[in-house]
Amino acid sequence: MPGGANGRSGDSLNELSGESHDVVQAGNVSGGIHFHQASRPPDPSRTVPRQLPADVHAFVNRTDELGQLNAVLTGRDGGRLVVSVHVVAGTAGAGKTSLVLHWAHQVKDHFPDGQLFVNFRGYDPREPVTAEQALRGFLRALGVASGDVPQDVDDAAALYRSLLADRRMLIVLDNAATVGQVRPLLPGSGDSLVLVTSRNRLAGLTVRDGARRITLGTLPEAEAVALLRAVTRDYRPGDDPDKLTELARLCAHLPLALRIAAERAASHPHLSLDDLLADLHDESALWDALSTGIDEDAEAVRTVFAWSYRVLPPHSGRLFRLLGLHPGPEFGLHAAAALAGLTLSRARQLLDDLVGAHLLEQSGPDRFQFHDLLRAYASDQAHDEEPSAEREAALRRALDWYLHTADAAQTWLQPGEDHLPLPETTAPLPPLAFADYDAAADWAERERATFPHLVRAAAAAGLHQHAWQLTATLWSALSASAAFADWLDFAPAGLASAEHMNDTNGQLLLLNQLGMSHRSVDQLDQAADYLGRALTLARTAGNRTEEAHALNLLGLIHLRTRRLEAAAAHFAQSIGIFREVSGDRWAASALSNLAGAHLEAGCLREAEAAIQAALAAHRALDSRQSVGNALWLTAELHRERGEIEAAREAIDEALKIALSLRNRGLEGFWLLSLGDIQRAGGQHGDALASYRRSAMLHRRLGDRSREALAWRGTGRTYAAMDRHGEAAAFHRQAAAVHRDLRAEWELAVELDHLAATLHPQAPGAARAHWAESLTHLTPYTDPRAESLRSRLERRLTEIDD
Repeated sequence: MPGGANGRSGDSLNELSGESHDVVQAGNVSGGIHFHQASRPPDPSRTVPRQLPADVHAFVNRTDELGQLNAVLTGRDGGRLVVSVHVVAGTAGAGKTSLVLHWAHQVKDHFPDGQLFVNFRGYDPREPVTAEQALRGFLRALGVASGDVPQDVDDAAALYRSLLADRRMLIVLDNAATVGQVRPLLPGSGDSLVLVTSRNRLAGLTVRDGARRITLGTLPEAEAVALLRAVTRDYRPGDDPDKLTELARLCAHLPLALRIAAERAASHPHLSLDDLLADLHDESALWDALSTGIDEDAEAVRTVFAWSYRVLPPHSGRLFRLLGLHPGPEFGLHAAAALAGLTLSRARQLLDDLVGAHLLEQSGPDRFQFHDLLRAYASDQAHDEEPSAEREAALRRALDWYLHTADAAQTWLQPGEDHLPLPETTAPLPPLAFADYDAAADWAERERATFPHLVRAAAAAGLHQHAWQLTATLWSALSASAAFADWLDFAPAGLASAEHMNDTNGQLLLLNQLGMSHRSVDQLDQAADYLGRALTLARTAGNRTEEAHALNLLGLIHLRTRRLEAAAAHFAQSIGIFREVSGDRWAASALSNLAGAHLEAGCLREAEAAIQAALAAHRALDSRQSVGNALWLTAELHRERGEIEAAREAIDEALKIALSLRNRGLEGFWLLSLGDIQRAGGQHGDALASYRRSAMLHRRLGDRSREALAWRGTGRTYAAMDRHGEAAAFHRQAAAVHRDLRAEWELAVELDHLAATLHPQAPGAARAHWAESLTHLTPYTDPRAESLRSRLERRLTEIDD
């Protein structure tokens, strides 16, 4: 998994801490220290996201509103006007999104650092997108690796503001329902502009955040007719203007209804407008009888929906209403075909019909979505016209297709994971087959927003086996492309379904996955609770394999908190059980963890034997991330022994693996080891470059601890170059971060380095730092800690003498 484990085995990636092995903890971005200019390599090109959906076809009118938006860009003197937030509010179907996207495409060159876009779906019948989910998506778009996005929403917002501070970007927040969705996504400073669309006024943004607001009403009659004419002129140029005026009135002058009506008129050029109007009048009268108390705009929209829906060919109409049952906000061609039980070619034809009727939006190649009003209408039609058995069968087909496709993705993304025995799929369409790792990762990225909805929909429909098996399988399918928080959003629902079925194996699998995931986001108490429950249940059920998994994962908790003897004991116990039940793959991973515990304690002979055995096993199993972890351990062992050439060879191979896995977290961490090796070999300029890239990656990832470790390496390199003033500045900054994070061991190590840099020029200050360092070592009794304690005591004695 990103930033930590490989599968349930929990290889100890990035777990080690110490004078030579540095702890990894998540945290906020810290501020202001700069690398010496002479050591800076050229900045890599920063990510420039281009997330705007396509411009609206045949956009007309809204001249006044476009002028108001243009006024945001320049003030009366021609200079930039400081307006960072603009709200476009208005009734449903008024064309808020169309207006904003049309303007955004016109002015995007004013924002050279790119555009961000999110549809909050605040009024969708499904669950809306949260601010936390939107933040995670934006940070990934800005180049932050998925697994390293800060889990806390405040930390993520702080990183987001930091990344925007020196950028000029256009940020479109579409369909927001509340101020709470929007506020964490506002830049703290800089020249970026946020455009928000909402059916609400969002007055809090005006009062507190200085937002301007445009209220978008229905179109004036002349503009409504102009919109109809713009869509239909090439198909029926002779339509009577008075009849178009009547059509506009029946659509309540709402752009969404007008476009749907215009598309129908354009698609029937030989049908008179009188006949079309008569149909719409009849539909309106029927809706009047069924919609007492509904406001005029809503009535007009529903009337036009029904008018267009009822003339669809039967197969297109069936697909339209079944798509209203799809759990996610967006769907692909294959998922739509599976849901409706169609072939791909037939599904594509019918989807094209729905897009042409303006009842469905195409969001990308073979990707589709509803306007939220149309989704609600389609869902209503499905419940009105489809028998409950057919609705359940359609949902089951879709869930089966996603489950089996996720299982296929797991083969590439987590080849070390055991596959669940899945029931035979009911979908006539086969699951996707992936040619390589990147293809599987790309699919997981595209479907990220759909996964939580699948699990919740399965649980709500009583399809509990689908719910827990999807949760467990998606844990692996998410691993290459998503943060643990994405999975933790819906994992409890999967566990509840396994408990509902009294499925012990499902509960054990999910409890261990939950423990692993909470550990990886530094929620150690929750992790220990889930793993303790897993261990108890496994022993009660006599499931030795899951017992070994729980022991191994609990060992990682002890390693994270530097209880090294307890960690080694848990790893050794799990290795014995894995070997007993022929779990060679898991035994190799637990052996890597044991090697890490020995290396961290300073027991190099024991570490070497375990590392060599683990690396050989992982190579035989062709588990790349596990191989990378063992290579990193190998590099650290060689470096401690002064075997610089061998250390460099191992870390170079590890870094190639990190890059091939598109894992920025691993790259940044292993660059720390590369810097240490380069420093030890006297390659000071190269070491500074490695530390600087590591610091840059970790700052973008929001990982304060790792960024501080890059500062430590930089300080030690400057000290080796006899540039003690610069060295002390980096060590002070790193110590401040470790103190803030309450990382006692790291603070002790940092203070030792700071004192060594200051001595002998400032013996008094050096003594104070060594004395404080000693106080932070109290909890630790392992050999490495004892060695550091003895050395500090000698230093203090020498100074006092």
